[in-house]
Amino acid sequence: IERDSTSVHVTIHTAKPGIVIGRKGANVKELRRQIQILTGSTVKLDIAEIKEPDIDARLVADNIAGQLERRISHRRAMQRAVQQAMRQGAKGIKVMCAGRLSGVEMARREWMREGRVPAQTLRADIDFAKAEALTTYGRIGVKVWVYRGDAVPEEVQQPEAMDVYVSE
Repeated sequence: IERDSTSVHVTIHTAKPGIVIGRKGANVKELRRQIQILTGSTVKLDIAEIKEPDIDARLVADNIAGQLERRISHRRAMQRAVQQAMRQGAKGIKVMCAGRLSGVEMARREWMREGRVPAQTLRADIDFAKAEALTTYGRIGVKVWVYRGDAVPEEVQQPEAMDVYVSE
């Protein structure tokens, strides 16, 4: 969302732009009208498609949370998300679910990882997201880390140190 004195520019990132746009742009027109009423200024609305939704941590976390709310097994939901992310080209993914998993009395946390997720490496391009599933047994937290590779390519050569001799 970007604002200036007379207008508002809103960009919506979505995996399924066809659903957001609607038939002949009906949903976009309605959304633009609602935002215009809310802000009282002109609205420019852009819809951007997320090219690889299986390696976007926010979408993966929301997907797993939705599956947990539909009573799908947490292990199956995590396993499916990990496999799809690795198939799409992620270098590593880690998924953690915490809470009353399967409705048991004692809460616990379970995680699943494939590939590598270097959490302590600063140059690593790691996408992180959290989501909550509201089940009949309570809330189940979902955390997702997706490692896409290094943000800085390793081919960049550091200048070599030169020997400097100082005469006394």
